[in-house]
Amino acid sequence: MKKKEFLKTPVRHIDITSFDATPIIEQMKEMSFTARDLAVAADIYDRMLAEKRCGVILTIAGSTSAAGCMQVYVEMVKNNMVDAIVATGATIVDMDFFEALGFRHYQGTPFVDDKVLRKLYIDRIYDTFIDEEELQACDRTVQTIADGLSPRPYSSREFIREMGRYLTEHSVKKESLVQAAFENDVPIFCPAFSDSSAGFGLVLHQVKHPKTHLSIDSVKDFRELTEIKIKAGTTGLLMIGGGVPKNFAQDTVVCAEILGKKAPMHKYAVQITVADVRDGACSSSTLKEANSWGKVDSSCEQMVYAEATSVLPLLASYAWHRGNWKKRKAWRFSGMFKE
Repeated sequence: MKKKEFLKTPVRHIDITSFDATPIIEQMKEMSFTARDLAVAADIYDRMLAEKRCGVILTIAGSTSAAGCMQVYVEMVKNNMVDAIVATGATIVDMDFFEALGFRHYQGTPFVDDKVLRKLYIDRIYDTFIDEEELQACDRTVQTIADGLSPRPYSSREFIREMGRYLTEHSVKKESLVQAAFENDVPIFCPAFSDSSAGFGLVLHQVKHPKTHLSIDSVKDFRELTEIKIKAGTTGLLMIGGGVPKNFAQDTVVCAEILGKKAPMHKYAVQITVADVRDGACSSSTLKEANSWGKVDSSCEQMVYAEATSVLPLLASYAWHRGNWKKRKAWRFSGMFKE
């Protein structure tokens, strides 16, 4: 098979505004197992949006953006349903920024000879294909952005904001999470930013400018997100997957305490994950366990053990159609930081 035969059916991103999940979520409240867990989680997220001056932090790990949930996150930002984002570099760069440049993810299959894919320069995320040559074009675009900035340490938030600024002039796709976040002053943090196309692009940048180059300061990320937590006070977490983004957002409470600042535990918390607790972690602790660390208030939390692409659209559609986001005042946390 030729390369174009593998890359012929683009992934289409689901539109949470096109269907109303309220009836099914309401009925799930009277069910059991994961259905009821999801209904409770949807209600908790809606309560975050309904509570006056509650800052909502979205964390994203895994490949939901590549798999068709990219527009879910865009709608959340556009409609004031999230105030800050912590994500993996792959989510922000290899998936969202990548598509904003005009590239696509394609429906594929796990039942394929990966040696054949390698020869064709096709990367695979389970049943989803990506053109490696296009990913490398994304790498070089990151380098171009870096080459145009002053040589100093940047938080990932600062650099991603510059990526959003770049997209306002160069994007091919109408909407992307990076651009929407830039336009709505929603900060995006990637604690492990270099573990993505951004890393390759920044390596190219530093090799090109060995003595005068920029770098990414992950400690500055931690400080800035903690400052957001301190300013917001009351906060809720909506966590897709776990890992570094989840723990990074939770740790802001502890960091604030160490700084001698008053910052209550995250009042609300929802996590959608397929991780297990039997390895002692659940991809960075269950929410009840996080209570012992002083991170999450266990009185209003819900774990949903499900693959996120199957339940996130329902949760987000429910909250969108309930409409409590219309009454919220935007935090616009990016305005806290002088560029």
